[in-house]
Amino acid sequence: MTTISNNLQGVRERIATACADAGRPVESVTLLAVSKTWGADAVREAFAAGQTRFGENYIQEAVDKITALRELPLEWHCIGPIQSNKSRLVAEHFDWVHTVDRLKIAQRLSDQRPLGLPPLQVCLQVNIDGGVNKSGIPPDEVLALAAQIAVLPNLCLRGLMVIPEPAPDFDSQVLLHRRTKALFDMIAAAALPRAERFDTLSMGMTADLEAAVAAGSSMVRVGTAIFGGRA
Repeated sequence: MTTISNNLQGVRERIATACADAGRPVESVTLLAVSKTWGADAVREAFAAGQTRFGENYIQEAVDKITALRELPLEWHCIGPIQSNKSRLVAEHFDWVHTVDRLKIAQRLSDQRPLGLPPLQVCLQVNIDGGVNKSGIPPDEVLALAAQIAVLPNLCLRGLMVIPEPAPDFDSQVLLHRRTKALFDMIAAAALPRAERFDTLSMGMTADLEAAVAAGSSMVRVGTAIFGGRA
């Protein structure tokens, strides 16, 4: 097996163990392979090892990659910040966006989604721990923004995404992630119009995926443990 294939197997085993420890079925957690800065060949290797969902941070780099790999049945997730001048590229090329944090960007994505494509699946990025240098919506503003975005015609509101500051140990990681899970549950219970598929908690990366799974994550975003250090 190639290194990427071996690494993928190792990450899947980590997820399976974390699910078992949390008393959850392994299929309740989706693996998103973060392929930013890695070329199309690395994505092809991961696909050959059974991985079909990929996350990208840098939009123009991602569009080039998506175009080069268009013959493969891949699902592409935008997990990086979106500037207004790049929203059309995101709307035209991606299947998911995890980083919506303003109504203006959501409106542009909805308006620019091409006819004939399914709705763009979106998660709201939350600044769950108030990090001063982090993007995201303050927790107390999330429900109001979710209600506005849920009714946009070419978007499908799916859940929340967080990138918390590093925590010193497993228990601290779990407590922080549980704050996001509580916010997610509150929004789900609000039964917003056109948000019937609010089912995705994008939470946990290479360093804290076990804690995120323990707290209820449904999608972990893993790059380094699959592809290695940044290319």
